[in-house]
Amino acid sequence: MPDLLIELFSEEIPARMQARAREDLKKRVTDGLVDAGLTYRSAGAFSTPRRLALAVEGLSAQSPTTREERKGPRTDAPEAALEGFLRSTGLTRDQLEARDDKKGQVWFATIVKPGRPAAGIVAEVLEATIRNFPWPKSMRWGSGSLRWVRPLHSILCLLSDESGAAVVPLEIDGIRAGNTTRGHRFMAPDEIAVSGFEDYAAKLRRARVMLDSAEREAAIRQEAANLAFARGWEIVPDEGLLTEVAGLVEWPVPLMGAIEDRFLTLPPEVLQTSMKEHQKFFSARNPRTGRIEGFVTVANIETPDHGETILKGNQRVLAARLSDAAFFWDNDLREARAGMADWAEGLKSVTFQSKLGSQADRIARIAALAREIAPLVGADADQAEQAAKIAKLDLRSAMVGEFPELQGIMGRYYALEAGLPEPVADAARDHYSPLGPSDAVPSAPVSVAVALADKLDTLTGFWAIDEKPTGSKDPFALRRAALGVIRLVLVNGVRANLGRTFAKASPDAAAADLIAFFHDRLKVHLRDQGIRHDIIDAVLAMPGNDDLVLLVNRATALNDVLKTEDGTNLLQGLKRAGNILAQAEEKDGVEYSFGADPKFSETDEERALFAALDKAEPAIREAVRLEDFQAATQGIASLRAPIDAFFEAVQINTDNQITRRNRLNLLSRIREAGRLIADFGRIEG
Repeated sequence: MPDLLIELFSEEIPARMQARAREDLKKRVTDGLVDAGLTYRSAGAFSTPRRLALAVEGLSAQSPTTREERKGPRTDAPEAALEGFLRSTGLTRDQLEARDDKKGQVWFATIVKPGRPAAGIVAEVLEATIRNFPWPKSMRWGSGSLRWVRPLHSILCLLSDESGAAVVPLEIDGIRAGNTTRGHRFMAPDEIAVSGFEDYAAKLRRARVMLDSAEREAAIRQEAANLAFARGWEIVPDEGLLTEVAGLVEWPVPLMGAIEDRFLTLPPEVLQTSMKEHQKFFSARNPRTGRIEGFVTVANIETPDHGETILKGNQRVLAARLSDAAFFWDNDLREARAGMADWAEGLKSVTFQSKLGSQADRIARIAALAREIAPLVGADADQAEQAAKIAKLDLRSAMVGEFPELQGIMGRYYALEAGLPEPVADAARDHYSPLGPSDAVPSAPVSVAVALADKLDTLTGFWAIDEKPTGSKDPFALRRAALGVIRLVLVNGVRANLGRTFAKASPDAAAADLIAFFHDRLKVHLRDQGIRHDIIDAVLAMPGNDDLVLLVNRATALNDVLKTEDGTNLLQGLKRAGNILAQAEEKDGVEYSFGADPKFSETDEERALFAALDKAEPAIREAVRLEDFQAATQGIASLRAPIDAFFEAVQINTDNQITRRNRLNLLSRIREAGRLIADFGRIEG
């Protein structure tokens, strides 16, 4: 069975596109081969800035011969029907076979498709893949019609086995497939002939190309750490930057430099962001001082002076960038120390949303709401209001204008320079959090109050103007804001009635609809925590479903008890009781919910169930009142044995109507005991 090697060699592929391109190449080619009848043992895709490569091992030498029988029209059908059938099969009349069918004689066609050599199939699949490749952006060049992310220079396409390697015959827009590639653009630019994947990978390495992006990442990580360690520093982790830089070089050569002393007074976030965004440098921190004091740049070439010239050039460019940052910082500090009044005034002319006013209007709403929320989270109301008023002022700063990703972070620095209390400054930094499911959740009371107010103002405001998420579209990130509120509430144990809080934020927001939206986001959040959707539905049906902490406590306790054998069997008993009751109430036209009396009991099992309910119900009610749902669910689980025994020994629908009514009312007590905790009828199983 031959192996297949493909390389598409081009000008530089943007780093952000490479990972997706690797997967697309692998999927489209292997899917096409399989659809054509070929099988393979394994496949791996690789990328560098100048090439996409695919290695397929154990490919079938040819596709199998197939036979397909197709039923056609009756033999006495109109001629036009027969002609249409012949066209669809590609056969002639004399190749058809008449067979008896239950409705008479029918034409049958046997279509034989002989197997094809792998080379022809590979050529077709690869051409279709290249011509229809899903680049986010592509271009044409020269006079051809082919589109690629950057001009495509060559195609390597080989089938190799024990007898040798053969080029797959293929030509696309004048580019003919061959068995050659090229190494590093500067250190080994000549053509290299290869005979298979192992030969290809080995010769590329000798030609200063690391084919595997994971290997390049590992090499950069290790060498950067070694360089930092030698100076007593440590590299600030940044996996996203590591992946990007590995996509910019074919032969990574990390080089370490030091930041000039005059820039070391800049906040570390400014240094790190400036170096990352403008230069693609990794930051090096001095653990003794906590400052960013150095950087690692990754060259794509080995030089006789061991990168000294490259490093000097990079340091000159970095100095210019950091000089700009220092200028912004100095100007911003003067404004911060003056009280930031000009920034506050400037936000009056910045529109937040045409129907929701300016950023200044929004800040006023958030400040009022933060004061209302403060008692719920144990925050000082004055500090919460003050923090909300200054939290977004850094949007007018020069530094955030240059680096928008530093909003909030710079706000904390400016608040401290303005002489504001540390909790207020921390809230300026933290009020955007959490931004995603993995982001840290603020815990300081003032930060929590402002973060909640910020997100609730956004949600109620857009709900009030009927700008809600639809389908997959959520242009204002309202789902993320709702998840942020949920995480803030649950992590900090905030006990709040959502409906009343929404009304304080915006009386015009449709509170019931917004609560339903929160319930949907809560379901997603709890499913990620391993709680089943039907259990969530069961607790959402209970009173107090706009108290998220109460909801989650109920759902967690119920989820835990239903994982046990007692819980599973109890669920069956509760559902059985509910089903029997529902059928009887529908048949009799009455509700059985009162009057069960142990004096009408005829069996020991009935009397035992009465006694168990008399003992369990008060304990469950008290546990629910105290919101001790673990105790409440354990109390309901204690009914498992008497309920099982009751159903084993007792016939509900007896001829004695007094006994029947009493037993149905006893079932009602079982149902109501369960309803103290959740609507068990909504739980599957």
